Amino acid sequence: MEQDARRRILGPEAAGDGPEDRIVDAGESLADEVYGASLRPRSFDEYVGQTRVVENLKIAIDAAKKRNETLEHILFYGPPGLGKTTLAALIARDLGRSLRPTSGPTLEKPKDLVGILTSLEEGDVLFIDEIHRLGRVVEEFLYPAMEDFQIDFLVDRGAYAKTIKLPLKRFTLIGATTRAGMLSAPLRDRFGIAHHLDYYDVDELQRIVTRSAGVLGVPIDAPGATTIAARSRGTPRIANRLLRRVRDFAEVRAQGTIDAAIADEALLREGVDELGLDRLDRAYLRTIVEQYGGGPVGINAIAATLSEDTETLEDVVEPYLLKTGFVVRTASGRKASPQTYRHLGVSAGGPATQERLL
Repeated sequence: MEQDARRRILGPEAAGDGPEDRIVDAGESLADEVYGASLRPRSFDEYVGQTRVVENLKIAIDAAKKRNETLEHILFYGPPGLGKTTLAALIARDLGRSLRPTSGPTLEKPKDLVGILTSLEEGDVLFIDEIHRLGRVVEEFLYPAMEDFQIDFLVDRGAYAKTIKLPLKRFTLIGATTRAGMLSAPLRDRFGIAHHLDYYDVDELQRIVTRSAGVLGVPIDAPGATTIAARSRGTPRIANRLLRRVRDFAEVRAQGTIDAAIADEALLREGVDELGLDRLDRAYLRTIVEQYGGGPVGINAIAATLSEDTETLEDVVEPYLLKTGFVVRTASGRKASPQTYRHLGVSAGGPATQERLL
């Protein structure tokens, strides 16, 4: 009976649940921006997870303050939603300086960067998100700013052209990227400090959910927080997003209090199962298992079957499935692991069991 209820709640798989509708997509949405400011920690003492990174950052900050020097340029890289923007804000706050946030795609021309650089005060922090998406011309324009704290400004053209060196106040650039491999070597080498942010474990996410619930004024017990944390795919941004959805359900159906049962039912209604997979994840896995005999199968064939583009599958769907071992990427294509068969209730070479058709 319980499995039948889960099946009714989750509904059949559908590739029509596009990535823009996915509650487990780690990309930042407008709602995440609105709630993000209030849920972000205000100091390193409140920050949960990434222990090694935080400790090393605090040492670098304390050393720079002790020497009365500007902090070295910092690069954060890793999957989205793990706290790169939050760390940049905490660094600026700990330094007692202003944070100037921007993003790579918005800096289309050098002049877009000139106004920002010339307005920075001594020791300010410039944060560029998605820094791998800087245009080549803008990136090269940034090199002397990072290295010599000056920009080369070209005046006139042709035979009358001359370069004016415009000095800048010393600043700290913090770059964030989800694709470190797309950074050019000259840009990457100009960062004195580089840290990789990894996925969080369930205990860390449970602490984040509990803290966020307190900020939002939502009563939640430990089992309820753990239920949400276990389905958050190791990502704080997803944990906070799931918490907000569960809060809505609890306020309407459970007098506002969140426990394990309420969290489980609310997330099942959102299509998120006990391992954090949503309908698109399970449709992807079922395609490999049922349409292509478990693989190996090429990504183009999977994309055609699901009516999705390959970039969406590679950038949005596959990273978590690869990390958790549901899918193995081979030279011949994608292949389902034994874990996939167990989760879908499918015997190797056989049809899906009826009670596990999520």
